[in-house]
Amino acid sequence: MMERLPGFRDFYPEPLPHKDVWSCDARQYLFDTWRATARRYGFREYDGPPLEPLELYTLKSGDEIVGQLYNFTDKGERAVALRPEMTPTLARMIAAHERNYKKPIKWFALPQLFRYERQQKGRLREHFQFNCDLFGENDPAADAELIALLIDVLRALKLTAEEFVIRLSSRRAWADFFAKRCADESKAYEFYQVIDKLERDDEAVSREKLAKLGFNLDDVRAFIAASEPTAELAAVLGNLAARGLREFVKIDYNVIRGLAYYTGVVFEAFDRKSEFRAIAGGGRYDNLVKLISGGKVDLPALGFGMGDVVLLELLKSRGLLPKFDAALDAFVMIEDETLRADSLRLVQTLRESGRAVDYALLPAKSDKQFKRAQELNVRHTVRLERAADGALAVRVKNLRTREEKTVAVSDAPAALA
Repeated sequence: MMERLPGFRDFYPEPLPHKDVWSCDARQYLFDTWRATARRYGFREYDGPPLEPLELYTLKSGDEIVGQLYNFTDKGERAVALRPEMTPTLARMIAAHERNYKKPIKWFALPQLFRYERQQKGRLREHFQFNCDLFGENDPAADAELIALLIDVLRALKLTAEEFVIRLSSRRAWADFFAKRCADESKAYEFYQVIDKLERDDEAVSREKLAKLGFNLDDVRAFIAASEPTAELAAVLGNLAARGLREFVKIDYNVIRGLAYYTGVVFEAFDRKSEFRAIAGGGRYDNLVKLISGGKVDLPALGFGMGDVVLLELLKSRGLLPKFDAALDAFVMIEDETLRADSLRLVQTLRESGRAVDYALLPAKSDKQFKRAQELNVRHTVRLERAADGALAVRVKNLRTREEKTVAVSDAPAALA
């Protein structure tokens, strides 16, 4: 039997065949929640191609990223890659047409992303991601707006302040820390990489790596422990407090975000029990559009990404995924085959009115049709009846209350309300 590739997923409608497959209903629940919350914040949806020039990613992240990509040379002899992230595509799009949009630009996307890397808990070779980005505003009010959106997305999924926290930090604070202790700017990226892995690497390993760069681990830990907010972080906290969202955030300089392009406030969302990888992460990247455009467009920017893999695992573990009921509004019973044409017309009328309706495609006994209606968890059965005078009427039965009523054909859609 043909099997799917390692690190990729099949999504099945519920009820699932077994616990090790992924739910398409749960994925759609995330998509609907992401979209609805982003639109409440005035964000507009965009999309881009899943295949991009390889240079788009090496320009942003260096040649070392190639080992993590699904990349190849296409039939036009172009070096291309499946997108591992959405931000470079977005930066390219913004650089091309930012003059056509009023600032600030607030956009979101739900891309499927691909990385050729080792599989582990919460990390596969493909995933869907909720990306929200804001362009054209330098003030920390923009950072607070984005973080508030992140908080409200998680709240919309029924997570509370007892279950998750947004850890705030600042690349500027870390840049100042670095500059006061090291004059060699070429070591900055390597330093940030060590800090990014402090909580995951063995202490002895971190101490040795920092020493080679001229830093002391105890000095680093003291800086993290002090957690003194910069002016921009204080402004973000004040903004969130005004909204009543202060309990969802804390200053934590363990967060630095390993990607080189971050320039200001950075943040990550974690479950309070620390059972999972980061739920989401992002920050300010004011130089990326300038880099992607070759210096032609210079716009401040910030954004975050939230993947579906960790989030679905978290919601499932906390019992917060709803019961996905695929109930239909009605099943049209065709017990008299002389009424099939009229019944098909009724099916079409009900569907055009917005009702979810099914019926037996082929002639079948009443009990078999009713069994199918129960399997589909329908709310009503509907059947056409012909009176002695030849007039048609519709008998509607509510399977929840067992109430039955007969209505005119024209009143059938309303009878299913």
